[in-house]
Amino acid sequence: MKAMIRLSEIISTVFFIGRFPIAPGTFCSFLAFLAWYFLRVYIESEFILYISLVLFFVGVAVSTIYSESIGEEDPSEIVIDEWVGQWIALWLIPHSFIWGFASFLFFRVFDIFKPGPIKAMDEMKSGIGIMMDDVIAGILALLFTKSLIHLIAWVYESNNIIYWR
Repeated sequence: MKAMIRLSEIISTVFFIGRFPIAPGTFCSFLAFLAWYFLRVYIESEFILYISLVLFFVGVAVSTIYSESIGEEDPSEIVIDEWVGQWIALWLIPHSFIWGFASFLFFRVFDIFKPGPIKAMDEMKSGIGIMMDDVIAGILALLFTKSLIHLIAWVYESNNIIYWR
């Protein structure tokens, strides 16, 4: 039992990144963004989703075990949810540092301020609640980033017709 709690701690804190003293969630999200940026060259975007899906289910399990073992509902050192949410936010984004960073920023804003459905998911108990608010934040960040990409493309293409001053 002690080994399972220890393994859950290691995985849920993403190898103790969650113990970072300042903004561990943001730090983990940024590392997830950097990992995506360097790995995306070698793997297809679908694989990002598959990895995120596996990490989601693993995250629900280990977050439940670890949070119950320390007696807290949503400990700040659990950051596997940030990793999963960030990779969802990056799933369909073109491989570009700028667009990836924009997605990172949108994800952090949604995760920190928790508007609408994100707050509702955050109020759920156990590992599912720990993970789901970041999943929804990731989906919204993905939608916002993709919308911005399409808006800029539309404006750029329309520039031949509409003269911006």
